[in-house]
Amino acid sequence: MMRPLVMVAAMLAAAPAAATSHVFLVQNSGWMEPFYTDPASQYKPLVEAVIGAATQPGDALVLASFNQGLPGAPSPRALLARTVDNKPPTAAVHAALAPLEVARKPNSGALADTDLGEAVGTAMTQALGGKPGLVWLFTNNRNSPNNDQATAQRNREFYQLIHAGAAISKAIAFPLHMPVKGARYSANGLMVYVFAVQEQGRRELDALLRSGRLQQVITEPPARLKPLDQDTVRLVPTRVENVPGVTFATLPDGRLRADVDAQATAGGPAPAARITWRLENAIYPYTIAHARIAAQSSLAGAVQPIGLPSAEVTALAPGKAQPLASTMALPVANLPGKWSLAALQSAGSAQVLPGRIDVQLAEQRLELSQAFRQRMATLFPGDPLPDIFTPPERIQGSRATLPVEVRLQHGAGPLLAALGGAFALLAAAAAGLIAATRGRKVLVTVEGEPRTVHTKAGAKTPLYDRAGNKVAELHTTLFGNRLADVREGAQVRLGR
Repeated sequence: MMRPLVMVAAMLAAAPAAATSHVFLVQNSGWMEPFYTDPASQYKPLVEAVIGAATQPGDALVLASFNQGLPGAPSPRALLARTVDNKPPTAAVHAALAPLEVARKPNSGALADTDLGEAVGTAMTQALGGKPGLVWLFTNNRNSPNNDQATAQRNREFYQLIHAGAAISKAIAFPLHMPVKGARYSANGLMVYVFAVQEQGRRELDALLRSGRLQQVITEPPARLKPLDQDTVRLVPTRVENVPGVTFATLPDGRLRADVDAQATAGGPAPAARITWRLENAIYPYTIAHARIAAQSSLAGAVQPIGLPSAEVTALAPGKAQPLASTMALPVANLPGKWSLAALQSAGSAQVLPGRIDVQLAEQRLELSQAFRQRMATLFPGDPLPDIFTPPERIQGSRATLPVEVRLQHGAGPLLAALGGAFALLAAAAAGLIAATRGRKVLVTVEGEPRTVHTKAGAKTPLYDRAGNKVAELHTTLFGNRLADVREGAQVRLGR
């Protein structure tokens, strides 16, 4: 039984903190008629497959249909609300979608209209209750509330909801080829949107994309709607020229590693490496028409500019790369010295110092690629909604970061020298201890009578004459003996 979306908000709010909350919005307005009536339509199977791929055990999901809300016919309406267990929710989703048909207006035979903004806004405020999560939208891109033919204006409103709304931190779209033909309408394509709500939702969406689960169902690359000022390029090193004392390598995960021989670089000028990069456009479906570019390295606590032959990027198409040469100085003066504690601790092995290379793009100007425009025109002929992909005239700066691992190779010489010094100190201390505790025999002469006195370092031994009177004290130290407090007129001396 279908329920207003607000009635399922408590279920999403009760989801475990580590779980993701999903709201899947399935359009069933009049424009969607061929997706429901064409026997060959893959609309519902696609929704089932996406939900199965996107959710994991513990996640909370709400499946809802939407068109346009009217008195007596709220939209969206929940079809299914549950927490995902150890099995994919495919069977439950199939059962919920099976009876879903094209909606009609209340008390009328007319087919229902569509309000995309209402559906997404309601999902965020009511189903998610203002909390983080992912909102999924399955639509044919027809946005016409009240059968409004001013679709361009409606699309701009939807555009503002996505781009100007602070709640949506990331938005992507998958334009899919799905030709269907019904009794009233026909269509060539379908759009699947994913809106990440708040920063936690963005992290959850990024983790889902990294997992590759969604790509097993949707093989098309995600087209980015928001943000357009982050991660616009990717930096990939392709060739590094080694310099004396420094050997470079590119690790499988793309990081750059520099092995520095501390002995070879000690006392000399800072070595400078020439690195050739591939600067890749990572912001499909946009071409970077123009941007100013600068780079810097942050290694061993030193931030230094990286020399580039050009300060501009122009006409860089999505997925394409521009070669980029650079010169990077290694701040060996900031590296720990061979007598430092860190060097001694890592003697005979490599001391790893994390760092990074940053590439900054400023004054970016993006353009929707022509190939994507043509694809959208084929999938959605005569539909102005692809204008939603039109980027602002000016995009704020963006930064690409490449982790760098500096491995400082220290020889075992300093450690061996330090250990030798430590052993010498220990030996001296041991000799001193033995000398301090060992007994001594000291020869003294009192009134012409030679005597042998048994003593040790630190002792003060009184000396007496034949009558038993104290005539002096023998003070023994680690370095020798001396007489003290000698009585006036007494005949006392060391030795015979």
